[in-house]
Parts: sequence; structure tokens; C-alpha cells
Amino acid sequence: MCGIVGIVGHTPVAPLIVDALKRLEYRGYDSAGVATIENGNLARRRAEGKLINLEKRLKSEPLDGTIGIGHTRWATHGVPNETNAHPHFSNGVAIVHNGIIENFAELREELKKDGYTFDSQTDTEVVAHLVARELARGARPVDAAFRALKRLEGAFALAIMFKGDEDLIVGARNGPPLAVGHGEGEMFLGSDAIALAPFTNSITYLEDGDWAVIRRNLIQIFDMAGEPVERKRQQSVGTSFLVDKGNHRHFMEKEIHEQPEVISHTLAHYLDFVGGQAKSFDMPFDFAKIDRLAISACGTAYLAGLVSKYWFERYARLPVDIDIASEFRYREMPLGKDSAALFVSQSGETADTLASLRYCRKAGIPIGAIVNVRESTIARESDGIFPTLAGPEIGVASTKAFTCQLSVLASLAVKAASARGKISADEEKALVRQLSEAPRYASQVLKLDKQIEKVARELSQVRHVLYLGRDTNYPLALEGALKLKEISYIHAEGYAAGELKHGPIALIDETMPVIVIAPHDRIFDKTVSNMQEVAARGGRIILITDQKGAQHATVKTMETIVLPDVPEMIAPLIYALPIQMLAYFTAVFMGTDVDQPRNLAKSVTVE
Repeated sequence: MCGIVGIVGHTPVAPLIVDALKRLEYRGYDSAGVATIENGNLARRRAEGKLINLEKRLKSEPLDGTIGIGHTRWATHGVPNETNAHPHFSNGVAIVHNGIIENFAELREELKKDGYTFDSQTDTEVVAHLVARELARGARPVDAAFRALKRLEGAFALAIMFKGDEDLIVGARNGPPLAVGHGEGEMFLGSDAIALAPFTNSITYLEDGDWAVIRRNLIQIFDMAGEPVERKRQQSVGTSFLVDKGNHRHFMEKEIHEQPEVISHTLAHYLDFVGGQAKSFDMPFDFAKIDRLAISACGTAYLAGLVSKYWFERYARLPVDIDIASEFRYREMPLGKDSAALFVSQSGETADTLASLRYCRKAGIPIGAIVNVRESTIARESDGIFPTLAGPEIGVASTKAFTCQLSVLASLAVKAASARGKISADEEKALVRQLSEAPRYASQVLKLDKQIEKVARELSQVRHVLYLGRDTNYPLALEGALKLKEISYIHAEGYAAGELKHGPIALIDETMPVIVIAPHDRIFDKTVSNMQEVAARGGRIILITDQKGAQHATVKTMETIVLPDVPEMIAPLIYALPIQMLAYFTAVFMGTDVDQPRNLAKSVTVE
């Protein structure tokens, strides 16, 4: 969601803060701002829209302070405009905030009765006034911040700065991530290590309930009881990545084309291609000793989990419960002593997924995390982590993270099948060999870009699209629809093909494109019958299949995209690419902001 940066430095910090905020653009935002202290006084510049607007403001009205805080905002309370942009001020207090203060309405009324007025519609301004009120009552800055923090309910990460003190930022974390970077005679604060990469790779991650006093040569960390706590200082792998588009138009395009490489890296981490078996590695649970697996995630990560349900149940004969994380803990799912849980999240900070993990923690079952950020909260709170080696994913719409999640889950399904004795050594070798071929097939699919771009031009002219698929292609139909919605703003729905006649068929006419994901597999003929139902009603079919499927479809299509013939096990990894490319090119033709689509955020760190 929002991005936070703070610097206690020895040169003007505003340009450095803006550069750091650019590394957080992938989270999504609608306004931005920077505040510094100059000659003891607070000064700020804010702007609606993209960071370039803030840069223009700073060019005409520079800030010269050597201490500052900055923010990219994704609106939760109040419309996205300059007034609601952070930082917020109140009587010598400056504050930036990521999260939601759940009791802000109650606090707002209390503060109004004490004579405080509100300029914005945000929940954040409540926190600024709370701290200012404590200062007015005689508290010193650090104590005023602590007293205010104890009044807050909800999820928040905060950075607070005080008029007259050019050597102090107070940071606090309760939910959304926050990290402190260590420098030489300077300190940094950021929402993740990527933001701090230009400055340091020496990082201390605050844990939930921590708040920190940050000065140029000192950091003190406390818990919400006010007791000092020790947190590990570590080298961050996140700072080693340089994030740029290279020769691609958008990060999303770059990340689509990175998939053969990152799929290869991820599979090689879990599979012994030479020995033809899943590698031995630390496991949070023994697949042979569990009788049920719960998987939970949000968005695209949830759909990766849904694909894996087919794999785990088919190959390992392991029953899987798969839930959207925002529903998981509220339906009070019973968890037995022989159950285990897997949570999937690109960022490792997804609020609903983290809450579901903690539900399982209370139930006392072992927990594994599939994450792209090893230092994330979900990773740290799990019994074991299964990293996806996708590297930083900047585009809001997940691409390479999705296929890397699928790579991990496929590898775990093979390991589970072997551990449970459901496949022979020869069958394990065959599955590992099939997975090892996925990067090569992915490279072949990327060469279909011109054909897919031509189809996308047609799609950019419509307002509604249906996606159909069976078996593992059903989650891919859902993912294809999600991708199209996310970045092109075209209304799209994904359905299990067999459900077509149970309602969605009423939508089909000569204006409705229907994208059918159907490799020539054991249920291909069933899908063809659904295509015939579409054709009979004038629907415009776009078929994504293989050579054999194209020969046996027996239905006229608007376009047939022919992929390589691939084994059933790896089909989801390969068929994910054309649906990503189709959404990408459609969005390009429509002129949308592909990497940062409206209303969306990369890392959803509030519920």
C-alpha cells in the first residue's frame, strides 16, 4: 500500500527521499509528499498524482533540511488530493502513515471536543493531533509519540518528526512493514529494503508492536509496554537488486519476459534435475504424516494455490482446503492435529493472509510460507519458508511471481507424492523431468507475442470478456479474467467451462469474446462441447490450445493461439504466459497505466 521513507542525514534529504519513494512506486499510490525541518521549523511539499508532480513542486520550491520524511499515499480515508496527501502537520508534529486507524472516528470526536480542527478527511491527521496534544500537555517528543501510539487501534506503520529537533524520527509498526537502515552518521527508515537500497544494506526490521527512536548515531527499539527490545541487524538481499525496465516499455512486460529464467531458478532450488527427484530441505511438516492441507492466499496468489489443489490431490492424494485469506479465519475452519497450512504471498506482508496465518498459529498446526521476500513478516512468523526466486516484481499485476509460486507448489506436490508413497521413483523422475522443461517451453510461448498482440487489439474494442477452462485451466481462466480487469479495466469473468450452461451462457452474443484455455488433454472433448454452445450463439471464440487441440477443435474461432505440446503437469505454468500477454497488450492499446493501474496497490498491508 502506501510507502514510507525517513532520513536523519547530514546533507539535504528531500531529493534522496523522492528517489527512495520511486522504489516504492510498485506498491501503488495516488499522491505523494515530503517534509523536512529547516531552521527548526517544519516545511513540506505535497502533490496529487505521480511523483513527477512532487518533483516539479520541489524544483520550484526546494526543501533544504537534513532530516525528513516522505510518503506515497494510496487512499483509504478521503479522496486522493493534495489536502489529504501526507505528511500531515499539527502544532509542530509531522507524520506519515501506512495503514488504517480503526478507532479514528472516536478519536476524532474526542480531539474536536478539545478544540482541534481537521483539514483533511484522513485517519492519519488524528494521530498527528494526538501527538500534538500530548506535547501541549507537557510531554517530551518521544513520550508524546508513545502515549499517542497506545491510543491507536488498527494496522499502522508511522514515521513522526518534531519541530525543533533535527536529530529525531520516531517510527512505529503494528501490521504494515517498516525497516530501519544503518548508515555512517545517518539513519534511514523505509517500508521495505528496496526503498533503502541506495543508502545501505544493513537493515533492522521492526516487528509488530515495535516503536523506535531513530537518531543519526543511535536507534532504540521498544515494545508497546515501553520496554527496550533487541532486534537483529542484518544484511538485506533486497538491497542488491537494481530495479529498472531495461529495454522494455513497462515493468510488466519485462517481468513477463523474465519468466523462463526465474522459473528455472525456482525449480532448480527445489528439484534435483540430475537425480530426478525433489530435493531434501527443511520442512515445517512431514507430508507423510498429515491428512489434510489448508492453503490460503489473496488475489493471484490464491489462484496459484487453487491450481495446486489439483496437483496435491491428483499426485499426492492429499486433500486440500483452499480459501481466500479474507474469508479463511472468519469461517472458523476446524483444524485437526494432523493438518498443516501453506500461505502464499508475493510480498509476505499481505494483511489478510497474515491474519489467517495467525489463526492457524493459535490452532497449533505447522505452517509453511511461499513468499518472494524472505525477510517478510509472513516468512518470519512461519515454521518454514519456501522462497520464490522471482526477484523484485514491480508491476502491480503479478506475472513472474505467479509462475514462480506455481513452480514452488508443483515441486512441493511432487515431494508430497513421493513422501506419501503415491508415486514410484520412476514416476517422480518423469514429473521432475517434465518440470525441468518448463523454462524452455515458456521461452517458446514468448515468441508468440505478435499474434497475441493482434488479438489484443481486437479485445481493446470490447467491454466484456468471458474466460473458460476445465481442471487446472479453470483457475487460469480466473487468472486471465483478473489480469484483464486489473490493467485494462475491461469487465471480465472466469468460469469453469462446465458452468457455462448454468447461467453465463445468457451473456453470449455476437459481441462477446470468449477466451477458452484448452490444451488437448483427457477432458478436451468436454471443453469442445462448451465451445460449440458458444459458437451456436454467435460468441467470438479465442482458443488457446496446442497443435493437437487446434486440429480437433471442430469449431470456428476468431483466433487460435497454438502453444507447444506440453505435459499436463506443467501446462498451468506455460498457459499462464499467453493470458498475461493478452492482458498486457490489451492494456497498452487502451492506454492505461500498465504498471500502476488505478485503485490498486502491489502490497496490500491493510485488511
